[in-house]
Amino acid sequence: MVRPDPDELLPPPIVRRWTERIDRFAGAECADLFAVAIRRTLARTLHRLDDGTVFVVTGDIPAMWLRDAATQMRPYLALLGATGPGELPGLAEMIGGVVRRQFAYIAHDPYANAFNAAPNGNCHEPRDLGDDPWLWERKYEIDSLCFPFQLADQLARATADTAHFTAAFRAAAGTAVDTLTVELDHENLSSYRFVRPDTIPQDTLPRDGRGAPVAVTGMTWSAFRPSDDACVHGYLVPANLMAAHTLDLIAARLGVADELAVRARSLAAILRAGVEAHGVVAHPHHGEIWAYEVDGLGATLLADDANMPSLLSLPLVAGIDPADARYARTRGFVLSPDNPYFYRGALAAGPGSPHTPVDHVWPIALAVAGLTTADRSESLRLLRTIAATTAGTGHVHESFHVDDDTRFTRDWFSWADSMYCELALRVAGYPQAL
Repeated sequence: MVRPDPDELLPPPIVRRWTERIDRFAGAECADLFAVAIRRTLARTLHRLDDGTVFVVTGDIPAMWLRDAATQMRPYLALLGATGPGELPGLAEMIGGVVRRQFAYIAHDPYANAFNAAPNGNCHEPRDLGDDPWLWERKYEIDSLCFPFQLADQLARATADTAHFTAAFRAAAGTAVDTLTVELDHENLSSYRFVRPDTIPQDTLPRDGRGAPVAVTGMTWSAFRPSDDACVHGYLVPANLMAAHTLDLIAARLGVADELAVRARSLAAILRAGVEAHGVVAHPHHGEIWAYEVDGLGATLLADDANMPSLLSLPLVAGIDPADARYARTRGFVLSPDNPYFYRGALAAGPGSPHTPVDHVWPIALAVAGLTTADRSESLRLLRTIAATTAGTGHVHESFHVDDDTRFTRDWFSWADSMYCELALRVAGYPQAL
């Protein structure tokens, strides 16, 4: 593996240009953190493999999450769009290498969430079911089948280059469509199981790895949330909406008459109808909103998690208009104490997660809130909040305590760095790609 030169991918004059612009709009503290974070992901997470594809570590864990690798690239896509791919050919080519590596992983095992750079047997927990040496972890999460295709589409829109839509894209897309279709009827059609012995409930599935019972609803089943915590009820509503949007993107790249495109569009319609029938609830304070999880048997979880895809992030990952009335009501719920994972303190207020301690908010969620509001002053306030709560480390952490940012989780979380950088670019005048 070879690490690319970050200065060749993103020349210092371009970093300085945007750093100075962020300084004018948001101040030196925000600009200084941007300058460090935008370079750190390029300098420390990228590894070019012998086949020319690019392996991306998530930060302080030496594995490539399909979700994280895609979201880590988001600010660089914005820079490509703002600067022009002709000025940053190395950056565009590098992201293409990430996409090709993700396609290979999906084709290898669509149920895995995190992979090794080689079949070396490294893994998070050796007692998990399965012995594939390529897999770091095999927690099935719908978003793992969505983010890579969204990254591919975003790259094409930023550069007008479609060279990465190859046979490998089609193979991965077919695998994703097949898997999402099987999981429409998890109880009867799926062979997926996940068991982690002697652990907390969030890290394993009940019923010998099958998960809690679900009915057939038209939604596709997920074992785990994007936090890597087990789903409680099986049907993760924001992930289903993300999947529907992703299937439409896949279909558009394949062509109207293509058989796989027809299947993808049909499945997208089934998922949306399933969400509409089972994933929408009437909240006593907020009105009609999307639930976070349901099981089709009557159980509903009204909450939101800090990780994407979340209800809050639907404009970023699911093509939902930020002005959509149901989204506005759902957003009001998420950013209120009615959300059981919303925390408020002296330093910050925002969504947290059962994945991290109580009273810890996630900078990723703060950035998402800033990227999905039309209020630029709110975006600026959230950017400054993130920059002011690094505990002097110069790192955007996974989470921090709302009253004490020295109480944080994960020393280095590249996804959080990238979401901060994307928000900084938006505050500095470049709109994010929804």
